[in-house]
Amino acid sequence: MSGQREAASAGRRTAGVTLEAAMPWLATAGLFVVWEIACLGLGVQPFVLPRPSVILAAFWQYQGPILGHALHTLFTTVLGFALAVVGGVLLGVTVGSSKLAYRGLYPLLIGFNSIPKVALVPVLVVWFGIGTVPAVITAFLLAFFPIAVNVATGLATLEPELEDVLRSLGASRRDILLKVGLPRSAPYFFASLKVAITLAFVGSVIAETVASNEGIGYLMLQASSRFQIPLVFAGLLVIAVMGIAMYAIFAVIERRTTGWATRSVGAATPAGGG
Repeated sequence: MSGQREAASAGRRTAGVTLEAAMPWLATAGLFVVWEIACLGLGVQPFVLPRPSVILAAFWQYQGPILGHALHTLFTTVLGFALAVVGGVLLGVTVGSSKLAYRGLYPLLIGFNSIPKVALVPVLVVWFGIGTVPAVITAFLLAFFPIAVNVATGLATLEPELEDVLRSLGASRRDILLKVGLPRSAPYFFASLKVAITLAFVGSVIAETVASNEGIGYLMLQASSRFQIPLVFAGLLVIAVMGIAMYAIFAVIERRTTGWATRSVGAATPAGGG
């Protein structure tokens, strides 16, 4: 009897794990099914809200141009994100490791993040012209803030009692920063990457709709001007898929590097940006 109960318990756990892994796919499929049925039932015209089947047909028809523009958007996003990681970590370490820098620069960071980045795109066009550079810079500007704030928060919240103990043991300020502060802020940093990469996509697409001849944003703008709404939604779908894929990559990296710091997936809550 005991063996049967253990086997039944193991079976329920396996079924639970399988269902948990399948939930994202089931939720997505359910959304598309409800969307399709609602459009058919209400008689919604494709130029108002295309059905998922119409969107997939448009994606298949224009798969070549969509792939080319998607690769350009991915390039500008990843480049802007990489620059944001470098700049965000450097500024986050500066702000988080110095009380004076924290007091002086943190309000500036908040003020900068409050500025709508779409308002900066015309200025970037004046400075750099249309093309790749404004998209990269806009992606950088949107992804920069959550990384810097989370790294600074991880360093600034180091317990004073712990610092006192380390100093009493002979640790220098540099030792505390490198051997305790940075490892302790690693969960904040890796959690912020998941937010930052999605914001970088937002920045790239915003810039492409205003000042570019390439990218998914440009493709969607051209499609909307020709009332090709299914193609517009196909572009949105591609952006969503790329964002989910990049989020999943950084979620795996986070689990592998800082799994010791979280009890469950998504336990760390990074600060957002906009």
